[in-house]
Amino acid sequence: MFFDLNVPVPSRLPASKKGKEKQAPPTFSAAEIETLEAKVDLLVHLGYTVVAFTQTVHKRVDSKTHSNTLNVIVQRLKPRPGIVFLKRLTIILDEDSEKGFGLINANVSLFNGYDLIALVPTTHATLSLACLTHTLPSPLTAHIISLPLTLPRLPYHLKHTLIRTALKNGAVFEINYVGALGGDNDPLMVDADAAENGASAKRNWWASAREVVRVTKGKGLLVSSGVVSETDFRAPRDVGNLITILGLPQDAAHDASTRVPKSLVIRAETRKTYRAVLSEPTLVVPPAVSAQLESAMDVSDSPPTLPTESLKRPLDATAPPETTNSGDRSKKKKKKEKGTKN
Repeated sequence: MFFDLNVPVPSRLPASKKGKEKQAPPTFSAAEIETLEAKVDLLVHLGYTVVAFTQTVHKRVDSKTHSNTLNVIVQRLKPRPGIVFLKRLTIILDEDSEKGFGLINANVSLFNGYDLIALVPTTHATLSLACLTHTLPSPLTAHIISLPLTLPRLPYHLKHTLIRTALKNGAVFEINYVGALGGDNDPLMVDADAAENGASAKRNWWASAREVVRVTKGKGLLVSSGVVSETDFRAPRDVGNLITILGLPQDAAHDASTRVPKSLVIRAETRKTYRAVLSEPTLVVPPAVSAQLESAMDVSDSPPTLPTESLKRPLDATAPPETTNSGDRSKKKKKKEKGTKN
């Protein structure tokens, strides 16, 4: 089972007149739906089983104007047996997002419509918030931290303490392989200065991705596509071979698109439970054990009684034992035989 947890979709929304009115869900044309259907068919042909569509938001999520565009898209896509569609929200964090970007308890119902929440920090302060605060178990946990690898240089230093804390809390660090191929990134990511396109972006990606692998020591890495054009999609085995060039072992590169995203999706379900508990445990007692417990309770309630054998023959501490050793019996027989001969 192979996962691709970052397939961007058109994130355009109709403009609101007053700017504070809640925007209605957008309407996508038949051509756009057909283009997305072709992408899904190609991913299925390449061997992917779980596909996550990504809606990107810049700076912050405003509950008054935000609208979930993925519900409309997923409903219009034709179902495919054995293929799972997920909905992902990606928030690009910058200096304006340091004061707050919408991940508050008042907006829990708004984020429950998404299966995955990802953060793209572009400053050191937002990286610290993403690693230390928003990876803790809560209804608003962000399990994916996607780093801007195609920028000329990372806008922050990856400290071991921050990375270790995020990994301990269950977060993963995402590597989008579209930068390694020199392909086009999501236009909204480029407009928000969180990604770049071109030949220099490819060189920057290799340098930054090696740094991420070095700091994480190959643990908690998630490989996604982030592809906009169909020509940039690659098969899972090809992606694994590509990631091994960064210094990852072959098994770790394979887990980056199989085991790691699978555990990530399971942990993401805990956002809708109390303190990341998957289910409420219940005690199931087998019928045989319950019958024994009931009989034991009935016996304990009745008054104690003495056995019938003890009433017929009282115990005498001075009486000799009933049984003797076999050695003593043989000695007695020999003495009797000697006495008869004499």
